[in-house]
Amino acid sequence: MTHDTTGDLVEDRGAFSIYGHWRSNAMYRLRVALALKGVSYREIPVDIDAGEQRSPEFLARNPMGAVPALVEDGLPPLTQSLALLEYVEERFPQRPLLPADARGRARVRSIACDVACDTHPLIVPRVRKYATTTLGLDQDAWRAWAAHWVGTGMESLEAKLKASPDTGRYCHGDSITIADICASGMAMIGRIFKLDLPATPTLTAILDRCMEDPAFAEAEASRQPGAPQG
Repeated sequence: MTHDTTGDLVEDRGAFSIYGHWRSNAMYRLRVALALKGVSYREIPVDIDAGEQRSPEFLARNPMGAVPALVEDGLPPLTQSLALLEYVEERFPQRPLLPADARGRARVRSIACDVACDTHPLIVPRVRKYATTTLGLDQDAWRAWAAHWVGTGMESLEAKLKASPDTGRYCHGDSITIADICASGMAMIGRIFKLDLPATPTLTAILDRCMEDPAFAEAEASRQPGAPQG
C-alpha cells in the first residue's frame, strides 16, 4: 500500500485509489480487507476535521460528503464501505472474506450490518458535529452518547456471538470474515475516544485474535499518516 500525503483532491486515473481519513472507521475496514488480500492501493487523505469532505471537489466524488470513495481507471467513484468490501471480495477472491455457503454469507453480512448500519452511523463526524453545535452537547455529553451507542452495539454483538454455534475462533467459524473486520473497527473507536465500554468476553477474545494478524494492526488509525503522535 502507498499513501499520497499531499492531500490534493485530484482524480487519479489509471490507478486503484481510495479517498480516506486516518481516523475513519469505514476506511479502516477497507485497509484491513485489502491488506488481507495483498492488494496494493493508493490512499489519498481527506481532512474531515477541516471539513474537506464538504468541498465542491470532494462532493463531486461523493455527494454524501463521506469517506471512503474508491476511484479506479478513471471510472466514477464507488462509495459505502460495505459495498466496497463486497466489491473487493469479488475483484480479488484470494483469501475469501465471505463463507462458501449462502447461510454463512448471510450471517456474516448480518453481523457486519449490525456494526456498519446500526451502530457506527450514530457516531460519525456529521452526527457529532450536529450534536455538539446545533444541539449544544458538550464534549462530556458527546462521549456519553458515543459510549452508550458503541457499548449497546457491542453488547448485542456479544449476545449474538455467544449464543450461536456458528461462532468459532472468529465471528463466523475459524476464518476471518467481513464480520470480524467490521467488529474490530468498533473496538478501535473505543480506543481512539477512550470510551468506557461494557465487558464483552466472547467478542474481545475474537478481536484479540484478529489483532495478531498484521493486516489489522497495520490498519489501526493511530498508525496512519496524519494521526496525532504521542
